[in-house]
Amino acid sequence: MAINRSQLAKELEPGLNALFGLEYAQYENQHAEIFDTETSDRAFEEEVMLSGFGAASVKPEGTGVNFDNSSESFTARYSHETVALAFQITEEAVEDNLYDKISTRYTKALARSMAHTKQVKAANVLNNGFDSSFTGGDGKELFATDHPTTSGNQKNELSTAADLNETSLEQAIIDIHAFLDDRGLKVAAKPRKLIIPSALQFTAERLLASGNRVATADNDINAVRSMGMMPEGYTVNNYLTDTDAFFIKTDVPNGMKHFQRAPVATSMEGDFETGNVKYKARERYSFGFSDWRGIFGSPGA
Repeated sequence: MAINRSQLAKELEPGLNALFGLEYAQYENQHAEIFDTETSDRAFEEEVMLSGFGAASVKPEGTGVNFDNSSESFTARYSHETVALAFQITEEAVEDNLYDKISTRYTKALARSMAHTKQVKAANVLNNGFDSSFTGGDGKELFATDHPTTSGNQKNELSTAADLNETSLEQAIIDIHAFLDDRGLKVAAKPRKLIIPSALQFTAERLLASGNRVATADNDINAVRSMGMMPEGYTVNNYLTDTDAFFIKTDVPNGMKHFQRAPVATSMEGDFETGNVKYKARERYSFGFSDWRGIFGSPGA
């Protein structure tokens, strides 16, 4: 349906001081705090997890060397989605000199809608991260205590779900330091950044910025801060839906990925039959994860 003069009656009246509702401030590019962005020129992208080799063994004198095999563990696929939205203005509205007012105002609203959808889709990778209906290349959800590997199950989730506090944060860091690769070799993984919903920003500030331990009467230091365990601090994502879930991005490469197939583009054209002017915005991208070791999470208690 096209935007017509009856929908814009007030804009035709003299003495109008202000129009509002389309130019609120918005949370922009919060996905960049979570995902590493790459470009794509295909319909989908695939990334293969290789198992590598196990620990080297001792070779007794005079005996042959042991041979090991490497294999493909799993494949992570990113299927790009096309996101688009449009609006149109009637020929009569254009004739009545509403064209400039409407086009400027509603193209901003169109861009806002496109940006909102992108942030929601990005955050949903975490929002659905504990749901077994949304699985990765290894057949498990993003956050699990039983990711299958050649050397046995591994985890990137607290064994016992907990809210964000000193104990749960320290345990998460310990678990990240315990990451192993697919063949059981130690991975020098380190936490980099705490990712939280807005409801936890005050808790995160106290946990990471306080010089001493939070909510204690003694004079113990805040070990997480003094040891530099979270070098990039914390970031708030306003599109996270669980108010007590928290996440930690690690320095493991090829974890959280965003593929940009086609950047947002706008176009405009007139319709011969109706005379309406049409505006469209379109973008193609995908969000997902390859190596689950790139992030750690807890759904909260």
